[in-house]
Amino acid sequence: MIFPEGLESEGEFATVAEALHGYGGRGGAPGGGPFLLANMTEWGKTPPIPVARFGELGYHCVIFPITALRVAMGEVTRMLAHLKESGEVVPYLDSMQKRGETYELLGYTPGEPWVYPNAKAGAGFSATHFAHGDNEAKSKL
Repeated sequence: MIFPEGLESEGEFATVAEALHGYGGRGGAPGGGPFLLANMTEWGKTPPIPVARFGELGYHCVIFPITALRVAMGEVTRMLAHLKESGEVVPYLDSMQKRGETYELLGYTPGEPWVYPNAKAGAGFSATHFAHGDNEAKSKL
């Protein structure tokens, strides 16, 4: 996979993709050439380009490495300012992730040990192992 850095236009992305199309090597991308990755970082050198357009330009993967964090931290900052000013969070309740939604996302059932969902087969690792110093379980990760 090739990750061209600092490109400043769709034209530059197209030029890189065209130059690498058909380039030999092992494990090439469909249609020939290496897999191409585009990095979309807000306020970087690259203007906003939709994911579908990157596909048209010949890119196989587009990452948005900090977008969700920026959105979340923007909302956190606004909520904290409101809390500081008013002493309450009521206007934010409807936009909060509900407790049950968080549990479902994590695969957690209250009152039961939480088992790491991607633990290696047979490791049986859970959060309670850390609390009890189970170094054998930790070594299986």
